[in-house]
Amino acid sequence: MNHILKIALLQMLPTETTEGNLKKGVEWCKKAKELGADICLFPEMWSDGYEIPEDMDCLNGLAVSADGEFVSTYQDLAKELDMAIAIAILEQHDPMPRNTVILFDRHGNKLYTYAKVHTCDFGDECRIDAGDDFYVADLDTRLGNIRVGSMICYDREFPESARILMLKGAELLLVPNACPMEINRLSQLRGRAYENMMAIATCNYPAPKPDCNGHSTVFDGVAYLPELEGSRDTCILEAGEEEGVYIAELDMKMLRDYRQREVHGNAYRHPEKYGLLLDKKVEDPFIRRDKKI
Repeated sequence: MNHILKIALLQMLPTETTEGNLKKGVEWCKKAKELGADICLFPEMWSDGYEIPEDMDCLNGLAVSADGEFVSTYQDLAKELDMAIAIAILEQHDPMPRNTVILFDRHGNKLYTYAKVHTCDFGDECRIDAGDDFYVADLDTRLGNIRVGSMICYDREFPESARILMLKGAELLLVPNACPMEINRLSQLRGRAYENMMAIATCNYPAPKPDCNGHSTVFDGVAYLPELEGSRDTCILEAGEEEGVYIAELDMKMLRDYRQREVHGNAYRHPEKYGLLLDKKVEDPFIRRDKKI
């Protein structure tokens, strides 16, 4: 039996309009399907190309409804192509828009709508509302059900994000992104995959999109195999800086076998000793005046 899940990272430059992004995204999803993809993942806030104007009227004007034409087009496309699609949008929301990813399965069913929890409130995302929770769903694929969840960009920098998703049963995280992916951020993804024994697929914008440089990645989280003396590289795909549809082949049987026998994830945790993690008090040197309450 084939145990390989094919994940397409759509490392694309945005157009100048929402309509242009809709059309380009549809075309690239079709390219991914031609390459045998089971899942398509978009960069962060693809609907407007990760633009966050200072003017709130302009920002709200760029936002699209989670139930509107932009999103429903990809819902219909997922069913047409028999391929899961994780579409990232600037979502209409009150009082401010949200940075959101919506996952459709290959039958066109909406599995979750996840809004970025850790918004970058020290920058332009101070004008975006944060999400309230992390979600995991059973994604029906040709390999059967796979437990899938999402983070978005800056969520990566908080171990709690991937940890809670692991505790909710996630095997694979789909992560839209819009920032320079350099050694430290890539190391964070590698670490999140390693410590939770999960796969993490991240799709970034290519260069020359400002403040982005491609390097979309997939880490499979499998650090050790019985037939190897030492550890293995868990990075199964790292794109360059250029535009492209990048296909990663994730061996789900290898990942699941690994999760059954290895020592990470939830195998040996002591949560009764982690009470301080729920303390909301912030002290020097971490006090920031621009932090949202």
